Amino acid sequence: MPGDDASNCPASLSLRALWYTAPGRAELRAETPTPPAGGLCRVATLWSGISRGTERLVFAGLADPVHRQRMRAPMQEGEFPFPVKYGYCAVGRVEDGPPALHGRIVFALAPHQDHFFAPASALAPVPADVPPRRATLAANMETALNGVWDSGAGPGDRIAVVGAGLVGLLVARLCARLPGAEVTVHDPDPARAPLVEAFGATVAEVSEGTGAADVVFHASGSAAGLATALACCGEEARLVEMSWYGDKQVPLALGGAFHHKRLQIVSSQVGMVSPSRRPRWSHRRRLEKALALLADPALDALITEEVAFDDLPQALPRILAEGAEGIATVVRYT
Repeated sequence: MPGDDASNCPASLSLRALWYTAPGRAELRAETPTPPAGGLCRVATLWSGISRGTERLVFAGLADPVHRQRMRAPMQEGEFPFPVKYGYCAVGRVEDGPPALHGRIVFALAPHQDHFFAPASALAPVPADVPPRRATLAANMETALNGVWDSGAGPGDRIAVVGAGLVGLLVARLCARLPGAEVTVHDPDPARAPLVEAFGATVAEVSEGTGAADVVFHASGSAAGLATALACCGEEARLVEMSWYGDKQVPLALGGAFHHKRLQIVSSQVGMVSPSRRPRWSHRRRLEKALALLADPALDALITEEVAFDDLPQALPRILAEGAEGIATVVRYT
């Protein structure tokens, strides 16, 4: 029976994995895996997604030790800052595993490598109506879903999203489906406007801080964006901070309007389920819901680039550069 013992790992199997090796440098390393203990599934990777914000920090070298444990990915190898095998948006086909999973397309929080081994409990089957390429967005959809829960946004709310990157656009898509919600997106890149409008939201100039929003999401990863997000807040509004700055210090003006408007700033981080759902929702239930929410063909527009796995080390400096063009990049495996 597949998955019963280590003999299911072919003696000839080798794998290649991406390792971050120094600031601004990465390489593919060949590995001969140790035959796994019984119960692990063998998965051939089809696609993986690059998490620009987080992997940009890893690529640069995570300097502050206080962040290193919380930044660990579930299947990470190596230690920060270098060398480290990192990534958490992999989609593949189960080549060896229990009958219920054998041959299935699954999502896993696995690094960029052409094969990986994982327990069945770490593999989430991808719904039949979600293409494997689009399923790479599952981790980001989880982040967006958790952020919407943290915000308390509801039908009819005026909602502002600052930063039309991958997470910001997913938040906008979810919020635009709330009945009667008025969703406005602020981003300095005019090329994002058609996608924002296709997602059911309205584009606004970055300088247009109307000060009337009930809920504001900040996802630009910049101090300027955070200032814009504060300016968008109405009286006693809640600002959900979704950016991750790593070791970078971010100035924040807490005088004037922030104080007299009695504003709230809430950190939303996907490592824990939102408090409003935590008594009933496990991480697994949230991931399965995120995968189900990807059964939306409009989301394919978020994937703006494919790169072959063989070319990934050379492409990463461009993909992870500050201000890089496009939204989501996926890695294609042969």
